[in-house]
Amino acid sequence: MTNLTDALHIPDTQSAPDGRHLIIQRVGVKDVRYPLQLNVAGAVQSTAALWSLDVALPADKKGTHMSRFVAWLDALDVPIDAPTLRSRHATMLDKLGADEGRIEASFSFFLRKRAPVSGVQSLLDYQGRWISETRAGVTTLWAEVAVPVKSLCPCSKEISDYGAHNQRSLVTIRVEVKDTLPWEQLVRFAEDAASCEIWPMLKRADEKWVTERAYENPKFVEDLVRDVALALNADARVGRYTVDVENFESIHNHSAYARIERN
Repeated sequence: MTNLTDALHIPDTQSAPDGRHLIIQRVGVKDVRYPLQLNVAGAVQSTAALWSLDVALPADKKGTHMSRFVAWLDALDVPIDAPTLRSRHATMLDKLGADEGRIEASFSFFLRKRAPVSGVQSLLDYQGRWISETRAGVTTLWAEVAVPVKSLCPCSKEISDYGAHNQRSLVTIRVEVKDTLPWEQLVRFAEDAASCEIWPMLKRADEKWVTERAYENPKFVEDLVRDVALALNADARVGRYTVDVENFESIHNHSAYARIERN
């Protein structure tokens, strides 16, 4: 069947040859807001993601077909996990007639949390990111999560007659996914390493528990980043990784920061 473009005799300018003989490593669409489905804690969550999609363009091609990126997005009708993303990435490259390309999706997801004493339940939001990149025939998948936690300063505890300064921290973990790695497990890497995890809704008994838990478990930013890295080192599903920790200091007008990478 003849498609509409051919029937109307509309020229395909993007497919014309280009005489400048320059390869473009990345060309595509950026910051496209489109739905995304995820498997989280045994259930499917629907969210909105900010997508950036691109491919490499050969030196002899004038342009890529931008509408095909959105068509690819519109065909995502199943929850995206690592195997599905790898398969759909290959589909995108085929649709664009490309050998190399990159997919990035940033989104929010939620976990239902039960307060430590009262047991009241509420949803806590986390920031996630999928990155899939094909270069030289090899596709690499990365999963990233940003997890808010609580940290308490060991030095402040040691030198003070009473109390210790504490703050909210953000642990950002980006891992190369070798096997299925649930989002809730990535979150646990961060929360288990913190002075204490946080909850959206707490009763007074819970607040007491959280305060005392953090006081009994002080962590420098260096402690926190190292403990997360040790947990990642012990998990065979994790390849390369980057762990960033930022403490939003409560007694300074600046943050404390640490990073560990495994390449």
